[in-house]
Amino acid sequence: MGFVWTIIIGFVAGIIAKFIMPGSNEPSGFVLTTILGIVGAFVATFLGQSLGWYAPGQGAGLIGAVVGAIVVLAIWGMLSRNRAA
Repeated sequence: MGFVWTIIIGFVAGIIAKFIMPGSNEPSGFVLTTILGIVGAFVATFLGQSLGWYAPGQGAGLIGAVVGAIVVLAIWGMLSRNRAA
């Protein structure tokens, strides 16, 4: 159930992160934003478990997933700017 919960939280986190960090270089599609949010949730879960914030098998919460999604969106924006130049 932890895997499914991380996907659901990542979906919501991706949408929230898109509203927090809008931009022209950010992904504009609903599906891509959702996927980046899910990736952000998995990044937050991995980092949180590595740093001891979360127990093994415990997923990131909504705030951690939003922060992870914002980080992934920022990296996406930097990479897309480099490709466009």
